[in-house]
Amino acid sequence: MAKRMILMLTVMAVVVAALGFVKFQQVKAAMAVYASFQPPPEAVTTIVARQEQWPATLGAIGTVAAVRGVTVSADLPGLVEKIAFDSGQPVQEGDVLVQLDTRQERAQLTAAEAQRDLSHSNLERMRSLTADRIVAQAEFDQAEATNKTAEANAGEIRATIGRKTIRAPFAGVLGLRQVNLGQYLTAGAAIVSLQSLNPIYVNFAVPQQQVATLKVGTEVRVTTENAQARASGKVTAIDSVVDQATRNAQIQATFPNANGKLHPGMFVQANVLLGTGETVVTLPASAINYAPYGDSVFVVGDVKGPKGDTYRGVLQRFVRLGGSRGDQIAVLSGVKTGEEVVTSGVFKLRNGAAVQVNNTIQPSNSPAPRVEDR
Repeated sequence: MAKRMILMLTVMAVVVAALGFVKFQQVKAAMAVYASFQPPPEAVTTIVARQEQWPATLGAIGTVAAVRGVTVSADLPGLVEKIAFDSGQPVQEGDVLVQLDTRQERAQLTAAEAQRDLSHSNLERMRSLTADRIVAQAEFDQAEATNKTAEANAGEIRATIGRKTIRAPFAGVLGLRQVNLGQYLTAGAAIVSLQSLNPIYVNFAVPQQQVATLKVGTEVRVTTENAQARASGKVTAIDSVVDQATRNAQIQATFPNANGKLHPGMFVQANVLLGTGETVVTLPASAINYAPYGDSVFVVGDVKGPKGDTYRGVLQRFVRLGGSRGDQIAVLSGVKTGEEVVTSGVFKLRNGAAVQVNNTIQPSNSPAPRVEDR
């Protein structure tokens, strides 16, 4: 019985050993196949790095403001008798916008003018009587004061009638009408906004460290958020006080706006030109592989494989970045002029990966892209 048990154990041990050996050979063969496997090259686009002269600029967020802008309102209460403008209409200084009802004031003016004429006639009679010493000087003085009072009353009513004719205080473009015909307006009620659009201001803030580099006359360029409007102007005022909370100083630049594309309240990107600038290597923004441990790019070149063969591959380079301009990024170090850099597909690459360059379609690399390019 013991011999049979020993024999069975021996046979089982031999079978297990045989199976283990076979499996070991299979794993070894699979490892050899995997070690010899070469993944296909990744399709990428590339660009040859080149140097460009970039102007030294200071970027800031700006807000457009009118040189002159008011909300035209009623000076006195009254009923709207006539509206002489349309919403969005350009007007000249002095143009009539709204006429309030003045029938009551005109009746009062007629009575006041009659009283003025009567007092004037009385004054002239008193003047001749005083010359002939028929009346006392005191009576003449009283008549003269009465005449002046009558003239002042007539003038006051005439001024009231004039104030009920609401005119444009300066040339500009009107906003949306806020009154209707027959509406009763209280004193101070808004009628329409009026903005002078040419020229126009752009206000923006800069850090206190940059204030010393700015001066009146420095060129400023602005672009609207959708790049539909661009303008070039000059710094015309620098605030004398730095904000204690933000340590920024307010700057005001003036821009020609003959086409009327800049409107008060608009958000714009302002770039202040500080000098001649610097020479940098420029790459499309899509070429940069951003990472917490450092930004990098992939440079295409001849790479040696583990068996000593040479193939077309990429080497990862860590770079130091500068400013941006449109679709372009300034590279301050890490890339040399003339090197071929991957511009798309960087997310799927690793150091030493094989690549196949196909530049049929390339990512945008414009310093001033338009909306349809984005």
